[in-house]
Amino acid sequence: MLHLVRHGRPLMVPGMPAAEWDLDPAAYDDVWALRSSGRLPARAAWLASPEPKALQTAGLLTDGEVGVVDDLREHQRSGEWVDDFPAAVRRAFAEPDVPAAVGWEPLTACRDRVTRAVRRILEVHGDDDVVLTGHGTAWTLVVADLTGEPPDLDRWAALAMPDVISLP
Repeated sequence: MLHLVRHGRPLMVPGMPAAEWDLDPAAYDDVWALRSSGRLPARAAWLASPEPKALQTAGLLTDGEVGVVDDLREHQRSGEWVDDFPAAVRRAFAEPDVPAAVGWEPLTACRDRVTRAVRRILEVHGDDDVVLTGHGTAWTLVVADLTGEPPDLDRWAALAMPDVISLP
């Protein structure tokens, strides 16, 4: 089974790219609650995005080793602070070949990178449980790819920090 974990709540720093944000220490209790919830397998292969908030979340969720897969990083969003972030993400999904904001990669680039990486990971691990710790937009793209359904933006908007989506 595949378990896609969205990272815990980060310390948001305007002017710093989101890819560099750390996990907010005030959010550790939320991550520990997920760890003890029974929603994650006791034994699994653990891999994470290289972004600090994702790696730090994985480190709180497991005592085992966590591999880093660069291609699991989130939709790249450098550039100016975006006040209405949900609207910008919805624009990215509506027009995936066009950057939704200054400094954002087109969503198709993220989709191609992340879904290829997840498919490779699943091939390598066969029927083993796999936990991937990463990001909400990337996981929305992965779920759509693996299920053949359109991206579920309502589910994206409802994802907590942290949260987990489990797929057979």
